This record gives sequence, C-alpha cells and structure tokens, in this order.
Amino acid sequence: MAIGVSTTATDAVNGEVNGQQKTQTLKHLPSEFYQYFLGVSAKERKPSPIRGLYPLEAKPGVISLLAGKPNDAMFPFESFSFTTAEPSDPSQLIPVSITGSDLASGLQYGATAGLPRLNEWFVGLQERSHGRKNNEGWRLTIGNGSQDVLWKAINTIVNDGDAVLIESPVYAGVLPIFKSLHCEEVEVATDANGVCSSDLRVILENWPAGKPKPKVFYTVPYGCNPTGMTATIERRREVLQLAREHNFLILEDDPYFYLYFGKAERPPSYFKLELEMPEVGRVIRFDSFSKILSAGMRMGFASGPKPILDAMDLHTAAVNLQASSLVQAITLALLEKWGYDGFFAHTQAVASFYREKRDAFEKALQTHLGDLAEWSTPEAGMFFWFKLLMSPDPSEEGDSKELIETKAYEGGVLALPGTVFLPNGRKTAYVRAAFSLSTEEQVNEAMRRLRAVMLKEREGK
Repeated sequence: MAIGVSTTATDAVNGEVNGQQKTQTLKHLPSEFYQYFLGVSAKERKPSPIRGLYPLEAKPGVISLLAGKPNDAMFPFESFSFTTAEPSDPSQLIPVSITGSDLASGLQYGATAGLPRLNEWFVGLQERSHGRKNNEGWRLTIGNGSQDVLWKAINTIVNDGDAVLIESPVYAGVLPIFKSLHCEEVEVATDANGVCSSDLRVILENWPAGKPKPKVFYTVPYGCNPTGMTATIERRREVLQLAREHNFLILEDDPYFYLYFGKAERPPSYFKLELEMPEVGRVIRFDSFSKILSAGMRMGFASGPKPILDAMDLHTAAVNLQASSLVQAITLALLEKWGYDGFFAHTQAVASFYREKRDAFEKALQTHLGDLAEWSTPEAGMFFWFKLLMSPDPSEEGDSKELIETKAYEGGVLALPGTVFLPNGRKTAYVRAAFSLSTEEQVNEAMRRLRAVMLKEREGK
C-alpha cells in the first residue's frame, strides 16, 4: 500500500483522454517517508563540519577562512586541451580547451554532489531522456562511476543481514556488496522479457508473516549483464505497482540505457514510468558514462529521492570527499561543446556500433554452435547469454563451469560460466560472452574453437 503520500503539488502531468485535455497533479513522497529506508549507519552519519559549510562561501562579500584548500597559484597547470569528433560527422575533429575559472574548478576541491554546472547538465539530460523535471522531490549526485554511487546507495539503505530482492542471473559486480552486508539474497527469476514480475509477486505475497520484507529490489533493465535481456514495459509497470503494494525501493542500475539497439521503440525507464503512479519517489536510478564516453574516466551519477541522495552524499563526504573535479571539468567541457543534440547523436552512433557487433557475434554463434546452444537475441548492451547443450540427452542440464574455465580456456577461448552470475552459485549450463571488443574474425575463430571443445565433451559422455 502507499505510505506517506505528499499532498503538495510539485508539477502537472498533462495528457488527453477522449480528446479532452487532462491535468493530473503530480505528487511525491515526503521526506519523512524515507526514514524507514535509511540504514542504521546512514542515520548515525553526521555532516562534515567543513563540507557542510561550503555553500556559505558563495555569499558576496564573505571572506572565507573555512577550508584547507590549496592555493591554485601553486598548481602547475595552465590549460588542458583535447580534440573530439563531431557527433554528426565523426570525420570532423573539434578542439576543446579548459582554461580560466573552469580549469580552476577542475583542479580544486568541489561540491560533494559534483560541479554545479555539470550536475545541472545531467539534470537536464534526465528531463530529456526520462521526462523528469527537477521539482519533483528528486536530485542528482555525481560519483566515480555508477558502481561508486550504487555501493553508497546500498550501504545507505541496507542493514547487515537484511533480505534484498535481486533479479537472477544478476550483474556479478553487485554480489560482493550484498555479501559484505551478509544479506539474504532473494532471487527473482528473469527470462527473455526481463524480470519475471509475476514471480516477484508470488515471493512478496507469500512472504513469511512477522519477517521484515525487503526494502530494495535490484535490477539492470536494459541489456542486462549477463543475460542481455531488456524488460518489457508491462513487467516494469507491475514491478512499480508491487513497490507501492509492498513498500520497497527500486535500484535501477542502467549502464546500457544508451546502448539500446532493438527494432522496437526503447521501453521507458522505471524512473520515467513512475510518473504514471499516484506518487513518485520509489526509484533510485544509476547512470554510467563508461560505455559511451570512457570507462577509465569513472563518470557516473545517481538520481533519486532527495533524502536518500542526501544520505549518500554524507557517506561520500566521509569517504572520498567527491568525484574527481578534473574528470568532471573534462566531461563538462565535452558535453557543453556537443550540446544535448550532439550527445544524443553520439549515443545513437554507439548503439549502432554495438548492434553491428551483436549481429556479427550471433552469425558466428549460429554458424558454429547453432546445434549445440540455445539463446535469445539481446536488444541492448554487449553480452550474449547462451545455454550449452552439453549432452546429447536433452534431459541432462549440464554444468558449464569446468568446460568453460578449464577445457575451453585450454582450447583458446576465455569466457565466463553462468554460475558466477547466480547469487546462490548453483550449477548452470549457461555462458556469458562479451561481443564488445572482438573482431568478426576473432568471434568466428572463438566459436569454432568452442565447438571443437563441445564435440569432444559430448564424445566423452
């Protein structure tokens, strides 16, 4: 059921019903609603006595003796310059320079939530990509990649030993976070259409009486790592409804949003779809620029309810102070040079690139393993998730672990057995293969080698 719904109108959602213009008041959950979701450590964390006062330095006429910032006169950098391709015409190179106050900001300590202009640019991006305006009870914070802000969000909400809902198979990089908190990892099945929302409903409606229900559900909705699957809009809507009925937050980890290359229109994000709900504020969204700008820059950001993001920033202030100012300054210079139109042109080119990689991989998979494997075609991301038919007997499921880790590697192919993406580590015949780097020739050779390993394995059965 809905809890603590704000009655304050924050925006208007307009639409047409039977040809008549309809205005619906958009509501967001109030700040006090999130006290239930803040973990013990988040509630005990206090603001930094220095960083908490940084905004006061902006008052005209104030002489600040506050922070131990180094004097930028001693920084040995005068400018930073780089070239970037024009998104609409990659053959045309554009020079970009960072100087003056922009360089000074990039070389100095900055706001915990990120350089203000970059933060504002990302807020504008969320409006254009997800229809979310900045007066709906949410805010944004910048981190050292989305993994950084994801870790902080989980540690802000989840207490040691809590039960958490996790789609399965799941991104292997999130499992150590939950395991370090000794969580009870409740697996929610997925298939070719993404998370099985009906299974999630069964889990929640049959939850043991007297046992606290999970506060979070973790999902990668587009091009999921490892399965490559994209959740349908119908399933997303049911998950959002279940979040209201059973009072949990959705952790929408979405590094492949801009790597969608399906034939159908890209389904809306959870962050956008919750605008259809009676109130907004149950989605915490994680965006990454690793796949579209540079993995080494470590640029990512989280968007979500202000009380949760405020608590995450307290964590940042105590751990690493902020994301790199210089990386932020470089990112800002690039994005302002491109503009939103240029950014979207670039991401469309990135998606097209990976679609071609996907097609080449599937062609090789069909040629060499068409009779020895089963799979669904991914519509986003950079992974294939395929089941090896390891025995002539279809009733024997098989386990890919030894074959992939040992025999395939000895045969010259390196991939990941599916078991590493299952929270309980059970046996599975599935394999995850990345198609992002390999050439068409390399992919064909890899599948040829894997076929030879498979045939030898079958002969021994």
